[in-house]
Formats: sequence, C-alpha cells, structure tokens
Amino acid sequence: MARTTDEKVRTVISHNTFWYYDRVFEENYEAHINTLKETLLVLKNQVQNKGLSKELLDTLISEKTNGLKVLLALTGLSNEHFKRLITFIRVVDDEELSRVSNRNLWIDESELDETGITEWQNDKIQNKIQTCADFRTGIINLFYEGSTIPILTKTLPLFELKKLSVSKLGFEVDAMIDTLIRYKEKGSYSGKAQNNAEIVIGNLLDEMEIDYENGVDLPKLRDYAPNEKRTMDFVIPNRDNPQVIIESSYSKTTSSGQGDKAKTEIAINNLLAEYYPSANFWGFVDGIGWYVRKKDLQRMVEAFEDVFTLEESELKRFQQSLISVLKLHDVLTN
Repeated sequence: MARTTDEKVRTVISHNTFWYYDRVFEENYEAHINTLKETLLVLKNQVQNKGLSKELLDTLISEKTNGLKVLLALTGLSNEHFKRLITFIRVVDDEELSRVSNRNLWIDESELDETGITEWQNDKIQNKIQTCADFRTGIINLFYEGSTIPILTKTLPLFELKKLSVSKLGFEVDAMIDTLIRYKEKGSYSGKAQNNAEIVIGNLLDEMEIDYENGVDLPKLRDYAPNEKRTMDFVIPNRDNPQVIIESSYSKTTSSGQGDKAKTEIAINNLLAEYYPSANFWGFVDGIGWYVRKKDLQRMVEAFEDVFTLEESELKRFQQSLISVLKLHDVLTN
C-alpha cells in the first residue's frame, strides 16, 4: 500500500541525518588535508630559514607529489583557473608571456591543429612537471612575474591576477590575509551581476535606447511547443513582435554540459524557424571554456544566424548589425 504524503514527510523529518557523511572517506580526506598542511609548514620554515627562491619552489613541485597543490593553495589560485592559464599560454603566442613562461621550450606545436586545442588534465600537467624543467621554471616564473605581463593584466580579471603574487609565496601576513579573503569571497564575486554577460548586453541595449524584454517566453512557443520552449535571454523589441532574439553563453570552465547547451540552442533555432521565421536569432558565445571545446563550439554556433563575443570590437559590430536589422524591419513594415 502506498504511503501517504504526511508519512513520507515524517520519514524525512524524523530520520534526517542533517549532514550525512561517510566516516571512512572523511578520515581519508582529513589525512590528505594534513599532508598538504604539513608540506606548507615545511615550505614556510624553509622560506624563513633560507629565504624564498625559485630553486626552492622548483624542488617543491618536482619532488613533492602535492607540490603544485600546495603552491596553488598558498596563492589562492584554483586548480581550474590554473588549467585555464596553461591553456591560455599554449594558444596565445605573446612574446612576453612566452618568454616568462618558457612556452617555446615546452610547447608541442602538433597539439595546436585546426580542430582545436585539447586542455591538459591534471595527470598531463603533473607528468610535464616531472619530466620538463623548462615547464617547471615557466610555472614558477608566472607566480613571480605574472601580474606584470601586459597580456595577462588585460585578459585576467583583477580578482585572479592578484593571486599571481610573489608576496604570497613568501608567506607575508598581508598576502596570506588577502588569500583568505579571496577564498571567502569567491562565491560572492562569481555571482555578482556585474560579472554576468547578460548584464553587459542589457546595459548596451539600454545605452542604445532600444526596447527589449529579457528572461521571457515567446507566446507561440509557449502555446504550441510547451515542452520544448525555453526562456529567452533577450527579445527585441518585445515577445509579441520579436525581431531579434538573443541567447548568451559565457563559459569560463569546460564541461560536458556545453554539448547539451549546443543541442538545446539548435532545437530552439528549429522552433524559431517554424514559429517566428522573420526573427533573427543571434548568440553571444564567449569565454575560454568554449575556446577549448571546439567541437561543442562548432555545434553551438550552427544554431545562430550570427554570433558575437564581449570583446570591444565585437560589441560595436553587434550594435551596427542590430541597427541595420531594425532599420530594415522598419522599411519592410512601413
């Protein structure tokens, strides 16, 4: 006999574990944390007794299994951002960045083919650290000099750029406090509206004094394809008379979900072609997450009539394209 809703609710309330955890897993992971802590303490003592040096850090990351993790913990740079940084160095042939990172001494040009770059995973990076001294030196140089390299000061958010600081490597108190604060505020920082690509687009449309609605359903899709429709990021000028429909996808990380996102946008494009054939469907597709998922990127852009990034020249091209489309629509309807 099926249990009642009240019975099921009482089960969850009366037998709630509050914070479930596996004790064996917790103990094993605590041992891992202690290993990192002890390695950091040893490094701190070495820095205090012998002074900070690149040779000391080279020994750390080459001889200690968790050496790189310790270096990242010390500076506050996440493993994901570190992998993106390595990817950036591999794909951007900037003279100063290449010199500091020793790029030309460890880069494998055969990996940079027309199908797109494959991001190195943790095992690949660790193996490179163990086998290539030039790669190790390049990594260490980044933490010493990264915040002074023009292309990084231009492309890296200041929140992340500040983590490439030699003062953090020296265990300076102010630097450690800075790291703690950035750890604490990371979630809040990531969620701020000002860092949202949709806010950039909305502000641009406001500056252009163009009418739009954002986060809305299109009536025909709601009525005739309720299980397939999705909320559209921007509809110009409104949902009842859509002339331009815009979807935004800014990705700093890589995931299998990007392939699903591409499939969704292709499905939406097919629906729009059927129910709103005169509307233009455009996409803002940007971020290093798309750069290193070229196959997903190719599928993604196939969904749109045109795509733009958040780079300044692209924003200007978007403005010009939008003005042209709206003017053409006015001519056709008058």
